[in-house]
Amino acid sequence: MRGDVRQDGGWVPDLIPARMLNEFAYCPRLCYIEWVQGEFVDSVDTVDGRFQHRRVDLEAGVVPTDDEIHETFHARSVYLSGPEVGITCRIDLLEGEGKKVTPVDYKRGTAPNVPEGAYEPERVQLCAQGLVLRENGFDCSEGVIYFVTSKQKVSVPFDDLLVRRTRDLIDTLRKVAREGEIPPPLEGSAKCVRCSLAGICLPDEVNFLREMEKEEDEVKTARRLVPSRDDQVPVYVVGHGQMVKKRGDRLEFWSKGDKVGEAKLREVAQLSLYGGVGITTPALADLLQRGVPICHYSHGGWFYGISQGNTHKNVELRIRQFDRAGDSTKSLKIARSFVSGKIRNSRTLIRRNDPAPPKKVLTSLNRLAREAEVAESAESLLGIEGAAAQIYFSRFNNLLKSGEVSFSFENRNKRPPKDPVNAVLSYLYGVMVKEFFITLLAVGFDPYLGFYHRPRYGRPALALDLMEEFRPLIADSVTITLFNNGELTEKDFICRGLGVSLNQKGKKTVISGYERRMTSEITHPIFGYRVSYRRILEVQARLLARVILGEIQEYPPFCTR
Repeated sequence: MRGDVRQDGGWVPDLIPARMLNEFAYCPRLCYIEWVQGEFVDSVDTVDGRFQHRRVDLEAGVVPTDDEIHETFHARSVYLSGPEVGITCRIDLLEGEGKKVTPVDYKRGTAPNVPEGAYEPERVQLCAQGLVLRENGFDCSEGVIYFVTSKQKVSVPFDDLLVRRTRDLIDTLRKVAREGEIPPPLEGSAKCVRCSLAGICLPDEVNFLREMEKEEDEVKTARRLVPSRDDQVPVYVVGHGQMVKKRGDRLEFWSKGDKVGEAKLREVAQLSLYGGVGITTPALADLLQRGVPICHYSHGGWFYGISQGNTHKNVELRIRQFDRAGDSTKSLKIARSFVSGKIRNSRTLIRRNDPAPPKKVLTSLNRLAREAEVAESAESLLGIEGAAAQIYFSRFNNLLKSGEVSFSFENRNKRPPKDPVNAVLSYLYGVMVKEFFITLLAVGFDPYLGFYHRPRYGRPALALDLMEEFRPLIADSVTITLFNNGELTEKDFICRGLGVSLNQKGKKTVISGYERRMTSEITHPIFGYRVSYRRILEVQARLLARVILGEIQEYPPFCTR
C-alpha cells in the first residue's frame, strides 16, 4: 500500500483501505493507532471475525471485462482500487449481471436493531466499495451486508446522504493522518469495553490524567479496560546443556537426552535462556513468527540480548523519543518523575518492613523525593538519588529477619556481589532489565535511548529509566520475602574468591519468587483498578508514550501507598 511519510514519521496513504475507513468512522483514535502507528492486538472478536471470513477470503469466480458477456456472475475476495475516490478495497462477494453489480460484505454477529439496518461504519465501508466500483465502470446503486450469526441480509442504498458522508470521512481521515496528531480518546464510551486496543489506547487513563492536570474538582474513576491476568506466561530455562525443541504446537525442554518439560506455544509470553541453553531452528522460527521474544542470559544472569521478529511499526513514537531525548530540559522533566517515584517507593518499603524506622530516615527520604521533583539539572538529580540510596540501604539490613549471619547486609555492592543479599539483588535487577526491555519494545520505544541514564554502548538506558520506580517494589521486595520466609539457604549460593553467586537451584528459587510478584495483583494508586505488576509495567510504559506524543503533560510515576 503506497503512501507518503511525514517529517515526524507518520504515514499519509495515497489509497485508504475501506476497512480503515470503517474503523475511522467507528473510532478515529482506534484507526490512528492501528493504521498510522501500526499497533494491533487480537481479541476474541477479531479472531472470530477472521474465522467467519474464511470462505469469502478465498478468491473464486471471475469479474467480466468490457468485451466479455455474462448474464450473471459471482466473484469472491475481489481486490479493486479507485485512485480518484482514494479508496482501495477487498470485496467479500461481488454479484453482478452485466455491468450492474452489488457488493456483499460479511460481518460477524447479528444485525443491529437500528432504522438503517446496520451501523454507520459498516454502511460507510460498503459505500466506499460502491464508489470504487463506479470508478471502475460498474453500475452500483446499493450493497448488501450479510450478518453471519443471524444469517440476515441488510440492503444498503447508496443515496446522496451516505455518499457525501463517506467522501467527508475519507477527506477527514487523510487530514488526520497528514497532521500526525492522534485523535483524543472517547469519553466513557461502551465501545472501549470490548476493544482489543484498549490496553494500548488507555482511553480512561488518558482522560483521567488530563482532568487531573486541569485540577478539576470532580474526576471520574478510570474503568479497568486492561485484563487483570495474563493468558500467556514467561518460560525460563536455566542451566548448561538444556535444549528447547518444537514438536507440533508445543515447546519441549530436554536435558542430557531426557525430556524434562513442555509448554504450549500459544501460552508462552517470552522465553528466557540462561547459561548455554540451546534452541532448535524450528522452535526459534515459530516463536519469532508469533512475536514471542527470546531473551539470552549469561550463566550468572547478565542480559546479553534478545531475539525477536519484525520490529515495532510505530516509527512516530521513536522519532518523538529521539527528539525529546535530545532536549535536556524535556528529558530532565521526565527524569525527575522516575527518581522521585523511586525514592517514594523506597520510603514505603522501609515504612512497611522496618520494625523501628527512624523518623529522621523517613523525613529525609520524603524531603529528597520533593527535591527530585524540582531538580534543576541532571547532575543535581543524580546527587539526590545517590543520597536517597545511601539512606535507604543503610536501613536495608533491618528489613531482613533471617537469623543467619551470612545473610546480613552492610551496603550495596556489585561486580561481583560480596554477599548473598547483594547477589540476589543484582540477579533480580538483571531480570528486571529484561522485563522492561521487552515491554518497551512492545510499546514501540527504542530501549537504548533514555531520558535519565545516558546512552552507553550496550546499555538499555530507557529500560533502566523506567525500572527505577519499580526497583524497591519488585526486586527489593522479592529479595526481602525470599530471605525472611527461609526460601533461600546457604546451599543456594556459591562463594568464589571475593564474589558470591547463585547456583542453579538458587536461581530457580529466585525466578519463582519473582514470577509470584509479577503475577500478583495490586490496586493502581491513581486509576483504582486491580491489575498484575506485569500489566502495570505496560500501563506505565504506555503512559510514558502518551507523554512523548504530547497527550498528557506529566509522567505519573507508580507510587504504591
